[in-house]
Amino acid sequence: MGAVRRDGAFVVSRGEGAYIWDAQGTRYLDATAGLWFANVGHGRTEIADAVARQLSTVAHFSNFGDFVPETTVGLADKLAEIAPVAGSKIFFTSGGSDSVDTAAKLARRYWTEVGKPGKRIVVGRQKAYHGMHVAGTALAGIPPNREGYGELMPDSRTVAWDDAKSLLELIERESAETVAAFFCEPIIGAGGVYLPPDGYLAEVREICREHDILFVVDEVVTGFGRIGGSWFASSRFDLEPDMVTTAKGLTSGYVPMGAVFIAPRVAEPFFAGGVWWRHGYTYGGHAGAAAAALANLAIIERENLLAESARLERSLHEHLSPLAEHPRVQEVRSGLGAVAAVQLADPAEALPFVKTMREHGICGRAAGVGAMQFSPPFVMTDEQVAEMAAGVRAALG
Repeated sequence: MGAVRRDGAFVVSRGEGAYIWDAQGTRYLDATAGLWFANVGHGRTEIADAVARQLSTVAHFSNFGDFVPETTVGLADKLAEIAPVAGSKIFFTSGGSDSVDTAAKLARRYWTEVGKPGKRIVVGRQKAYHGMHVAGTALAGIPPNREGYGELMPDSRTVAWDDAKSLLELIERESAETVAAFFCEPIIGAGGVYLPPDGYLAEVREICREHDILFVVDEVVTGFGRIGGSWFASSRFDLEPDMVTTAKGLTSGYVPMGAVFIAPRVAEPFFAGGVWWRHGYTYGGHAGAAAAALANLAIIERENLLAESARLERSLHEHLSPLAEHPRVQEVRSGLGAVAAVQLADPAEALPFVKTMREHGICGRAAGVGAMQFSPPFVMTDEQVAEMAAGVRAALG
């Protein structure tokens, strides 16, 4: 806040495709798709028109009890079609943080309903980011995000981000009868863009299965195509998750919305009858947001943007990985999904470097400890990726 007071805000006035413009009319390549979300690019009037039509019909109505807007039903049906686990139920939220808190509550409530109320512990990983609500902040593995609030959720634990044995050791230490769920980002996002070690995802999935622990995949960043070539990382890696938390790419950020995909195993006790789950959000399943999501998903399918994301996976690696040779760069993390990170050798340079990149026409963002995040819109061309890499190299000097 002090930095903004001192230096002023960077005001974004409009966007089109992979570009944004500031209030002075200067154009920048959007290196981060807003905040991992503008998958179909900026300025898509098709989505705006769909929202306008919906708002002029009925903007929203409660999703509690047996109420549901017609458009929201249509979106739920569409999401069930592409879900990583067949037969999944869809619980709508207002964003990614809502989705994570929803999954944390549902995991504990599920075990109560199946007669194992002692399973309360939820586990996250070092470097992980799971939003900014209470459960997500407690699960996060980014210490500065947790400092100053006291103990937010006593029954939360953190394990190493890259060592499946760390999870196994925690289960053995705490007892599988007390552990409810393990939350896992397929690619660690805000924590610095860290790709999973070979075999890691399959190994932690099997550990959870063997010890009867719910496996929750946080795909707020990777969901809806960011992983490259698939709707979800859970599908690409055949993870068969018990729950998947999503948001961002669901609407490409045009309207706030999130969703939790709930596998049949977890959903069944609540649909069998006689069980109330007193949880929900006023704007969960918002009809206008559902219209935006349906239009967004239609664009992704029509323009084959899942394949374009796979192309970006290769292009980002090709154009950004050579920057690792620069003396101011420690390493470049890329090659899986339409994401990458340029890790600066001196983390203290990260925030000033964001502004230096703007001087070279690149609007970027720092993530983790000293990394530059790259997660462009799927519509960014290979030529624009090359332009982006050239701008970063120029900023490095």
